[in-house]
Amino acid sequence: MAWYQKVLTLSPKKRGFHLVTNEILQQVPEIKQIEIGLMNIFIQHTSASLSINENAAPDVRVDMETIFNKLVPEDNSYEHLDEGKDDMPAHAKCSLLGASINIPITSGHLAFGTWQGIYLCEHRNRARSRNIVVTINGQPKK
Repeated sequence: MAWYQKVLTLSPKKRGFHLVTNEILQQVPEIKQIEIGLMNIFIQHTSASLSINENAAPDVRVDMETIFNKLVPEDNSYEHLDEGKDDMPAHAKCSLLGASINIPITSGHLAFGTWQGIYLCEHRNRARSRNIVVTINGQPKK
């Protein structure tokens, strides 16, 4: 079994749901060496999250932002406002979506369905870079 791990920095994104599949894969060429395995992607932040969803229609990403803003509005009376009114809602959205995803690897590629991609879900109004830890485990190609 082979193990690879690295910390990647994703470029700053505005608030919303962003496809980052290619941005991640460009920084992890080691995936091509794996015949069968698993990739774990973990975000080192509490105000952004990761998800797998549709990778084709941009309006899906717009609708996801709308849905999450309705589920967790900024205009509630939250107590935790240390970094602004979007701070606590960002933490709640992160908890709803999660800080990590696992994706199978088959023949050196992520084993996605036809319309799947990796989303960086940015829940803060101020864009900043985000660090993720990518861990790959699997059987190397022969």
